[in-house]
Amino acid sequence: MSAPNKRGKSKAAAPDACAPLGQTVLVLQGGGALGAFQVGAYQALHEAGIEPDWIIGTSIGAINAALIAGNPPEQRMAALDAFWQRITQHGMGLWTPPGLASALSDMAIMARGVPGFFSPNPNAWLGINAAVGLERTSYYDTAPLRETLAGLIDADRLNANAPRLTIGAVNVRTAAMRYFDSQRDTLGIDHILASGALPPAFPAVRIDGEAYWDGGIYSNTPIEAVLDDHPRRDSLIFAVNVWHAHGDEPESVAQVMERQKDIQYASRAHSHIARQQQIHHLRHIVRELAGQLPDAARKSAENQALAAYGCRTVMHVAMLSPPHLKGEGATKDIDFSVDGIRRRHESGYAQTRAMLARAPWNAPVDPMLGVIVHSDSDSD
Repeated sequence: MSAPNKRGKSKAAAPDACAPLGQTVLVLQGGGALGAFQVGAYQALHEAGIEPDWIIGTSIGAINAALIAGNPPEQRMAALDAFWQRITQHGMGLWTPPGLASALSDMAIMARGVPGFFSPNPNAWLGINAAVGLERTSYYDTAPLRETLAGLIDADRLNANAPRLTIGAVNVRTAAMRYFDSQRDTLGIDHILASGALPPAFPAVRIDGEAYWDGGIYSNTPIEAVLDDHPRRDSLIFAVNVWHAHGDEPESVAQVMERQKDIQYASRAHSHIARQQQIHHLRHIVRELAGQLPDAARKSAENQALAAYGCRTVMHVAMLSPPHLKGEGATKDIDFSVDGIRRRHESGYAQTRAMLARAPWNAPVDPMLGVIVHSDSDSD
């Protein structure tokens, strides 16, 4: 999807580090129950015949990504539906006022966990100062999630690179973000669990001797993985966010708690992209300038090395963000209720269908721009 060159051809194409083919990328944030929005988004893409070449996920985004990558296209929606049906909570069967129902649901989840996902960890009863070892230091145990995923994911297909799969986690000891990638790593259930190991709720997971926690505590929007990839490729990136980067000023403690969580886990997505827009713009400038050099100067080893910093890739980022749903609060990420999951699934489906109908990435763009962002609020 290279942009048309409005400036005409340069004297010669400067060498660059860009692959010639485009790709479709799906980027999925972490956010617990909010991940149902991602399922709706993928369903819209799937029904439109769009299957990602690369999926990048953190936490619940890594789980959804693995369920997609670990199944053939015709079975992906079935695998996603099976997982989300398994972890959806159906309540107590008694009518209660909406506010009380939500509070009771939250308390029930905190007390007994979510079947098929996590269960209480007996070690937690020993107290917060009990030295029980890093892999047992948590309020809940994710053994149920391991069993659930093992029954829904084909390990061979997970590593077949069709699509490429990247999973984000953070090293407990060094605080370094690590992106495990099917192009260079053999991925398994441990990598998925590590990406979702949000402390202190869930225990760290060891991979090759190193302990990892949920990548969301460092960078919950893993779009940097594709923007920093090498070699760079023309890309259509569907960035499926589940937290609200923008919101109204809170007027109560409850609203403060929700807004704080949104800000924390929206996780600098816009600043990442703004930085990449600047970098890619400079790469385009370098390539344009290199193309204007006389032949003799262009052939020198020094100028060829400098020209290699140039690039012509164009990356379209379709930002998909959830609407503010009535009744949401600070515990919305553990709202595994039937109604909560349904509403988020439906909104993800509707938002993505609307974006696909507009297809703003098909419009001509300035060839000097390298990263173009399309938001839900854009107009044609």
